Amino acid sequence: MLGIAAAVLFFVAFLINAADIGTNDVFSSTNVMLLGLIALALHLAGIGAARTNHTTGRRRPWSRHY
Repeated sequence: MLGIAAAVLFFVAFLINAADIGTNDVFSSTNVMLLGLIALALHLAGIGAARTNHTTGRRRPWSRHY
């Protein structure tokens, strides 16, 4: 999920930079890009990933154990 957020932030930073939109210092293209890098780093670190519980011990009907 954070990977998608990073991609969106990078796209917004690209649009701000490409369209030469005048924004205040908080929403400059560099700051939005840095927020995207933070989201990407958290995604690569495994934070915000979907967690599944495979230790329930119940058998799935499609798995065959011979």
